[in-house]
Amino acid sequence: MNDQKTMTPRAWAELLLLGLLWGGSFVAIAIALEEVPVITMVFHRTAWAALVLWAVVALLRLPVPRSGRAWAAFAVMGLLNNIIPYGLMGWGQLHIESGLTSILNAASAVFGAVIAAVIFADERLTLRRAIGVGLGFIGVALAIGPEALRDFDIRSAAQLAVLVGAVSYGCASAWARVRLIDMSPLVASAGMLTASTIMLLPVMLLVDGPPRLDLSLRSWGAIAYYALFSTALAYLLYYRIVAMAGSANLMLVTLLIPPVSVVLGAVILNETLHATAYAGFGLLGLGLLILNGTLFRRRD
Repeated sequence: MNDQKTMTPRAWAELLLLGLLWGGSFVAIAIALEEVPVITMVFHRTAWAALVLWAVVALLRLPVPRSGRAWAAFAVMGLLNNIIPYGLMGWGQLHIESGLTSILNAASAVFGAVIAAVIFADERLTLRRAIGVGLGFIGVALAIGPEALRDFDIRSAAQLAVLVGAVSYGCASAWARVRLIDMSPLVASAGMLTASTIMLLPVMLLVDGPPRLDLSLRSWGAIAYYALFSTALAYLLYYRIVAMAGSANLMLVTLLIPPVSVVLGAVILNETLHATAYAGFGLLGLGLLILNGTLFRRRD
């Protein structure tokens, strides 16, 4: 399916803002994880973001689905798009840099293309798209580094966890197209985050216990940022950009996130990445540009 549209200056501005919001989320999560367990971190992200989005839904007076079928779809979407990736990537960030996490997260677009090609007849892998996918996978392998592929340790496991989270994002995109295509994106996002919060609550209480309230101001600021800005506000921006520029152009945000995260990680967390991580991101980025048609575009 091809919905390539022209990028207006306003679309570029909002795309850049979305890249900044999502890029900053990796550093904010790393800061929160200094005091907050992983499951509780995810719970904060889904719960506060859901409240904000439901407030917007109420303000706009959008209809809320009440059928069990709709809420079952929200639950699956919440599992694929929130609980699994947020949890795995959060755990991964305990052992690898936030910048590297953001680079590996960029592979979600590549995995999404492969999953869509398997499921949907109109998303077949043409030669151009196959080249983009191939370059993306090579970039991921390079970013991980040969030592991680050769000697498996906790750092290797963390990188693998992030990649599984990226695969989950790809599955979520396919699920949304199948089950949520006729629903308001804002309502679907609010429903998904609510279902995630409900599913997370008993797990959090069992594993982590009740959320602590005696966190430092630094941690509360990080939670507020990744829940309210890089989740709730980011969802609102995401769908505005899709409407203005199309989902193919929206893929470009994947290239904006890692540079923001790497810079913030270096400045705020004193992180440093190996040269292979940057080289891997370069190849991954080239693959994504070919995949979405920005480079070597022709009729598929």
